[in-house]
Amino acid sequence: MIQVILKRLLMLIPVLIGITLIGFMLLQVMPGDPASRAMGTRASPEELAAMRRLWGLDQPLWVQYLYFLRDCVTGSFGVSIFHKVPVIALVAERLPFTLGIVAYSTLIALVVALPFAILAALKRGTAVDGAIRQVFVALIAMPPFWLCYVLILWLALGQGWFPTGGVGQGVVQNIYRLFLPALVVGLSTAALIQQSLRAALIDTLKADYVDTARAKGLTGAQVFLRHVLPNSLISTISIIGVRVSWIIGGTVVVEKIFSVPGLGSLLIDAIVARDLPVIRGLTVFFAILVVIVNLITDICYALADPRVRLE
Repeated sequence: MIQVILKRLLMLIPVLIGITLIGFMLLQVMPGDPASRAMGTRASPEELAAMRRLWGLDQPLWVQYLYFLRDCVTGSFGVSIFHKVPVIALVAERLPFTLGIVAYSTLIALVVALPFAILAALKRGTAVDGAIRQVFVALIAMPPFWLCYVLILWLALGQGWFPTGGVGQGVVQNIYRLFLPALVVGLSTAALIQQSLRAALIDTLKADYVDTARAKGLTGAQVFLRHVLPNSLISTISIIGVRVSWIIGGTVVVEKIFSVPGLGSLLIDAIVARDLPVIRGLTVFFAILVVIVNLITDICYALADPRVRLE
């Protein structure tokens, strides 16, 4: 397993290089000049030229890209044009809030999806199954930004149960204040998990080894908990891994709406301010997080199913 992990990590190097190259080139076609953004409209041409030289924007693109790769390898990612601090410091400051929403929303998704998937599978073909499926299909169709405003109007402004945004001090306050943004992301994730797990449970219930377990005298609950549910969860691991990768990027809009100082809101602010070092650094950092999540998903899948062998 250790050798496989090391091999996978080495294979990720060309992937990350490709991501940095694509991200770097896409940023070059963005409208606006970072120097003009920073200096303002009253800056003279000489002052703008000096600022571009200071930031290396007057260099050829391939030279700028090499500088960017150097910053990535050293872990500095450059200095923010707008905040005037190293990008890595901004990432370290805001990363806990983004990871908190990712973990929080995944937990909510599992708590919501598991019981309804089990109930729908056991009541397959009934009105209960149909109602559950329709509700979760509707959750998939709801845009996250629309669901954000619905929950703010209903639970925050209407009922007054939760704040409209922001974060607090300490773990307990943040669990309370981050509930709504985590709920928005978690509900859409729960819909996909519920559909996948329901289908897996139905297929597993038809398996021969389930009939054998019943023939041995095991009760229905014992058969379900020992054989049906564990084997059905194996295929759900892949869905969770893919969805967690989506959540990492999907928190951008949610963080901005709920005023959460995470990496998503930082990215939006950087795009508006044309803060190229922050945009480039976050692009690479998001890519690294997604790659790590995919690697962990493959490892968990192999550990959960002994028939799977990583290569």
